[in-house]
Amino acid sequence: MSRSVLTIASGKPVYISMAINFARSFFHWHQQDSIDFYIATDRPDLIPVDLTSFERFHLLPFQPGQYGESFSTKLHLDKMAQTQQTLFIDADCLLTGSLIPVFEKLKGQAVAVVGRPKSDGEWFGDVSHFCKTFNVPSIPGFNGCLYYLEQGDKSEAVYKKARELEPQYEALGMKLLRGRPNDEVLMAVSLAVHGLGGIEDDGTIYGDPLASPGGLHLDVLKGESELINPLPPNSLHRSWYPFHKTHPIIVHFLGNFTEHPPYTSQAELLRRVMGNSENEHMARWIVWCQYTLPWIITQNLKNIFRPVYHAIWGYRKVKKSKRI
Repeated sequence: MSRSVLTIASGKPVYISMAINFARSFFHWHQQDSIDFYIATDRPDLIPVDLTSFERFHLLPFQPGQYGESFSTKLHLDKMAQTQQTLFIDADCLLTGSLIPVFEKLKGQAVAVVGRPKSDGEWFGDVSHFCKTFNVPSIPGFNGCLYYLEQGDKSEAVYKKARELEPQYEALGMKLLRGRPNDEVLMAVSLAVHGLGGIEDDGTIYGDPLASPGGLHLDVLKGESELINPLPPNSLHRSWYPFHKTHPIIVHFLGNFTEHPPYTSQAELLRRVMGNSENEHMARWIVWCQYTLPWIITQNLKNIFRPVYHAIWGYRKVKKSKRI
C-alpha cells in the first residue's frame, strides 16, 4: 500500500518554519524508502529548495479558510490524504527514527489515534456525559498531534461525523480550546460511534515534555530521545501518564517548547546539515555555542536569582505564545 506523512502549515510563518524543521527530520530518516511527505499549506512560497528538491516531497496548496480555521483544519484530513495509508503528524514535532514501525503498528485501522479509553473524568467536558449522549462505553483520550487513516468509506464516515458535530460543539457540553472547537474531542466521539478506539502506546511512538517534565534529551541526527516523568513524590510527577522514561520516535514540542532548546538547537542543526549541507561536527559546535550553552547559562542564573526577583518585583505575566 502507498504510504505518506502529512503535516499542515498555515497562517503565521512560525507554523511554516516548524513544518520545515519536521520535514528535514523526516528526510534524514527516510532517504531510502518510498514514503512520501506532504505539507498542506497556504504559504508554499516559504518552503526552501532543499525540501522541494526531494522527489518524494509534495506541496498541497490551499486557500486560507478552505478547511476551516485553527484545530478544525484537522477534521478534513480525509480530503487531504493522497495515499492509501496516511500518517498525519503536527508540524511542531521532530523525528528520531523511521516511521515504518508506526505504520506497521497502525495498519489495518480505518482511522487510528494513540491514546487510552476514557469513560469518566474531565477532558474538554464531562466524559461520562459524552459517553451517555452517544451511547458508547468510552471514548479514546489522545493528543491530536497524530492521526492515522486509510482511504475508504469508513475513514470518510468518521471524518464526516466529526465535521457534522462541530456546529453543535458547545451545545454538546464540549469546552473550547484557545477559543476554538478542539478536533480531539470531536474525533474521539466520532471514533467511538464507529466502533474505533485508540491504540495504546508503549512509549516508543509518541512523547511530549508536558507529560514528561523531568527532563528531555534529544538528538535527531543520532536518533536519541529520552523523556522523563519524575517518580512520586516529586511535585512534577504526572500521575495520569503511565511511564517514567520513554524513548519515542515522535517528539511533540507543544505550547512554547518550540521557543528554546532542545527544539531550537535541533532545528538549527537540521538547517545547517540538511538544508545547507554543512559538516555535521562543525555544525554541532556552532549550535552548542549559539543555542545550547546560552540557554544553560540563562536557566541556571534564573534558578539562582528567581526567589530574589519574586521577592522584589513579584511574578511576571505569562508571555503570549508566538502561535496565537
